[in-house]
Amino acid sequence: MKTINQQTQNLEIKKIPNLSELGRDLLYISPLRLAFTLIVPFVCTALFFIFAYYGYWALSVLSLMYLSFVSYGSISHDLVHRNIGLSKRLNEMLLCSIELLALRSGHAYRLVHLHHHASYPSDDDIEGAASRMSLLGSLFEGITLQVRIHIWAIRRRSELHVWIVIECLVSALIVISALIIFPYFMTPLLYVVLMIMGSWIIPLITSYIPHNPKGISEIEQTLRFRGIVLSIIALRHLYHLEHHLYPSIPHHNWHKLAKRLDPYLDEHGINSNKLWF
Repeated sequence: MKTINQQTQNLEIKKIPNLSELGRDLLYISPLRLAFTLIVPFVCTALFFIFAYYGYWALSVLSLMYLSFVSYGSISHDLVHRNIGLSKRLNEMLLCSIELLALRSGHAYRLVHLHHHASYPSDDDIEGAASRMSLLGSLFEGITLQVRIHIWAIRRRSELHVWIVIECLVSALIVISALIIFPYFMTPLLYVVLMIMGSWIIPLITSYIPHNPKGISEIEQTLRFRGIVLSIIALRHLYHLEHHLYPSIPHHNWHKLAKRLDPYLDEHGINSNKLWF
């Protein structure tokens, strides 16, 4: 027998507008915009080394900060969901290579992220665990999270197992190579350190801030963010609720999706979280 919470959740989900009602144009990205999106991570990596070579260290660091932000939060995220219309082979190669730029396994990311969508807020949801922690706890969670994600994914022995093992080995090889050449060339090790540290805030940004583990239904378990200030700070990436409801929509159209969902969310009393305005 279903619990009252399960019945309530099912009722809420049934009331969510379907994609045809919202507009199937939300699935579309222009070829030019898609091409630009996919080259951004590689450009950021190249800019890091170019700026470092000329001694512009602040710009080097900013390049990697942006890479870390857009890879896990949007570009790799779309590749995880296979929602940008690429062939399977190209999608998998890009997921692998873009996440390797950040010293992460793209396919471990897929495994843990899809599990998060299917199981949040269960105890075995490693990606969403930080939502049940304190602010400080979520920050400490980030220090070891990527290592634990890779171990968790390898132990699952899924159909992605070979991809995950290879990606972990390549990441380890990059780190070891950077350590070996450090006495002669310090920039690669700096790159490694910055990318690893950049991953430390992932639990804070993707779990602690946007989730509500006490929510009964899916539309209550993820927060609704609105406002100009937050949109600027998050570069239009604080649409976690909208993504959970419609994972097939690429990040480029999250802001359009949010506007079309607003009447429904208002009707159901879902509060908007804003910073000033």
